[in-house]
Amino acid sequence: MVVTFVSNYINHHQLPFCRAMAGFGEDVDFHFIQVMPMEEKRLSMGWGVNVSDYPFVHELYKDRETCERLIIESDVTIFGWSEGLIEDLEKKRLSSGRLSFRVSERIYREGQWKAISPRGLKKKKAEHYVYRNLPVFLLCAGAYVASDFNLIRCYPDKMLKWGYFPETGAVEDDMDAFGQKTPVTISGRSIRICWAGRLIDLKHPEFALKVAETLHKKGYDFTMEIIGDGRLSGTLSERVRHMGLEGKVTLTGGMKPAKVLEHMREADVFLFTSNYLEGWGAVVNEAMGCGCAVVASGEAGAVPFLIEHGHNGRIYENGSYADFERNVLYLFENNDKIAEYGQNAKESINKLWNAQNAASRFVDFCKGYLTEGKTQFPAEGPMSPAPVLKPAGFARTLQERNVLE
Repeated sequence: MVVTFVSNYINHHQLPFCRAMAGFGEDVDFHFIQVMPMEEKRLSMGWGVNVSDYPFVHELYKDRETCERLIIESDVTIFGWSEGLIEDLEKKRLSSGRLSFRVSERIYREGQWKAISPRGLKKKKAEHYVYRNLPVFLLCAGAYVASDFNLIRCYPDKMLKWGYFPETGAVEDDMDAFGQKTPVTISGRSIRICWAGRLIDLKHPEFALKVAETLHKKGYDFTMEIIGDGRLSGTLSERVRHMGLEGKVTLTGGMKPAKVLEHMREADVFLFTSNYLEGWGAVVNEAMGCGCAVVASGEAGAVPFLIEHGHNGRIYENGSYADFERNVLYLFENNDKIAEYGQNAKESINKLWNAQNAASRFVDFCKGYLTEGKTQFPAEGPMSPAPVLKPAGFARTLQERNVLE
């Protein structure tokens, strides 16, 4: 079975899934087509991948003939983000009747009211609706993607849970001499908190500082690292000084992805505060895989898929700082839950939301469809049916700086 994944460029978020797909041996002949070189901005953030290290990677701009053949003739083709550079090729493949997939984040994340635009609807019809009765499936990279596409009646019964599957450093639990899990102890020591991401408005890093001030006033023993760069860096540094949190909160600046993982592994609690403009949020996968108890915004795409509130993390609603603070305080008031949530989070990644499992399920799905014309969906996790969940409404969007940065 020849499988080709087409996207803008290979990066550290896509690489684990691609490695897993390439590892099936003779059963799967896997190819990744990179349609453009990575932008300098991404390279400076440590996202660069040496494509020559991976024989399955092809560069469209260097070998268009081979890439076009793979896109059209593969048994299965997956389309990610191609910046409109292969629009004609994509249409040709999707119209061919061959099994194809599209990976998509939300198309109306700034507000579903945009769906009423006649010009926009015409464009979406040409891009999506025309394939509703063809073997074209939608891989929903976010919990609210299905709602957007359901609004315009596209991909009926063909929208599946998907996401990003970054390297998390997740490992099997340490065992003692009797084969029992070694417990993580929190009692009697300072609780380590981590926040990581770009320091921009939609990610709300100021929530982390505000809750740090509350924890400090209540006398809790903790340290906090805020990892990342961005336009809010200077403002946040000044607020740390103003709040008198220099001994509690450290702004580390930006780090390469592998270094961020090291800091996550040392943390007990991870704070994820992005609003509804966050399509996915791969740091949630990473923090969970590192065994952190995550307190996360339910508006971000990854959270409803990855976190079960009260089991492997805690979810706050509607971008509410008050609800966020309540959930963080819950962990400090019940610090036995920190280790419990962290352990359950790690198991969720190890057993379900990881690149190897996603690849295995994807291959099984395709084999079933190609041999029998149908397939069975798993009950949960990658490749299970994506539910139609209600995203942030119009009133909520008015509360934010509605800008994709």
